[in-house]
Amino acid sequence: MNSKKITSALISVYHKEGLEDIIRELHQLNVTLYSTGGTQQYIESLGLPVKTVEDLTSYPSILDGRVKTLHPKVFGGILARREDAHRSQLQQYGIPEIDLVIVDLYPFEETVASTNDEAAIIEKIDIGGISLIRAAAKNFKDVAVVPSKEEYAMFLNLLREKQGFTDEENRKELARRAFKVSSNYDVAIFNYFNEGTADLSFKFSIHRSDILRYGENPHQNGVFFGDFDKMFVKLNGKAISYNNLVDIDAAVQVMREFREADPTFAILKHTNTCGVATRPTVHEAWVAALACDNVSAFGGIFVCNRSVDLATAKEIDELFYEVLIAPDFEGDALELLGKKKNRILLKIKDFFVRSRSFRSLLNGVVEQDTDLKIETASDLKVATKAAPTDVEISDLLFANICCKHLKSNAIALVKNKQLIGMGCGQPSRVDALRQAIAKARAFGFDLKGAVMASDAFFPFPDCVEIAHGEGITAVTQPGGSIKDQDSIDYCDAHGMAMVMTGTRHFRH
Repeated sequence: MNSKKITSALISVYHKEGLEDIIRELHQLNVTLYSTGGTQQYIESLGLPVKTVEDLTSYPSILDGRVKTLHPKVFGGILARREDAHRSQLQQYGIPEIDLVIVDLYPFEETVASTNDEAAIIEKIDIGGISLIRAAAKNFKDVAVVPSKEEYAMFLNLLREKQGFTDEENRKELARRAFKVSSNYDVAIFNYFNEGTADLSFKFSIHRSDILRYGENPHQNGVFFGDFDKMFVKLNGKAISYNNLVDIDAAVQVMREFREADPTFAILKHTNTCGVATRPTVHEAWVAALACDNVSAFGGIFVCNRSVDLATAKEIDELFYEVLIAPDFEGDALELLGKKKNRILLKIKDFFVRSRSFRSLLNGVVEQDTDLKIETASDLKVATKAAPTDVEISDLLFANICCKHLKSNAIALVKNKQLIGMGCGQPSRVDALRQAIAKARAFGFDLKGAVMASDAFFPFPDCVEIAHGEGITAVTQPGGSIKDQDSIDYCDAHGMAMVMTGTRHFRH
């Protein structure tokens, strides 16, 4: 279909790894090569002939290399339609046809990620390269374009398979990839300049994607757009599903808050923390986290902030779970856990959470600051006559984190840095508290001396009344209700301590 032979190629790339085989194949096919700068020197170092763009344009590379290929003799050869009217103009002005353009852009995103030096970042905004890509892609009827190093292998196979010819289907696919590259590049540059401004434009671009087994349910297709390997090393297990990803994200958000803490284990089910504990050792933390709710742990997501040892692995291995996440695994522990081939083991490189988050809604998208607030003791404003003890303050901060990672309405009950009861996703805060108390009782916990955290304020004193009746001695909540004083008065009358953080942590 409209097959065309490649007779000339313009090559200007940043990344040269994987390029040698393409250049040698083009040379074998008697393709005339044009290049400039470092790419020209690279081709010459291979002992192969190359014509300089400077000789073609009669202009040297100027302005510290900012202007090399931006010239009618270059873009005319790329953009000309292969028809009599355009070809006569090419002949009139001495412009050669260019059938193939190979470009790999300056690494703008990598530069932004590695430095705050604005001058260095600006210099990595590619002008000539992006223009070459767009020109060649626009004229895909006659010109083939290789727009990034990601296409090197694919194009080499095409060259060898078709002996230097391309058909329109090949060129159109390459053009599609080219505009994907250019649009990603432009979004990255816009977002750099837009950071901190009042412009509310929503532009997001992710280069990598992986087809999932299915979406939230088997009848739904699903795709993950992101670089999973940047955060994790997958050591074992089946393909990761949509629901796995959602739970893994929730697990990372929880453990981010404990990444600097003593050994901590968390167990999640359907994105909710159903077991969390901090202890002197990983094994003790695991035992305490599992004791929170060993029923919900079945088929759950496990995450910790320390390397998993053999003793802990032996106990984990007795349970059915979907995913286990840790910064590392001792060798014998990994060998044991890896025997169950479907269990997903992830070595996390970094507990990274984006500062901005978004989700699709209705016919659009909502974006917001990610809830990265972590309360400290200085954020706890004592509202009652009785102040919490040091032990209660430690548990209140722990409970606040646990509660923050439960679906609203949410209540967390904590004792000795262990989540002993949780209520989530309830239509009322009283329902959430009753659920938390029922779970604590079901797993044999004594609530006397425990603390309670609420993700939002108490509009009535009913929750503190119920909590007091169970022996709970201290409460943390954001405050902000016009009836805050009712809850404070009840606590004062019954010797309970209440602190207010001033920060609500709804999770819808």
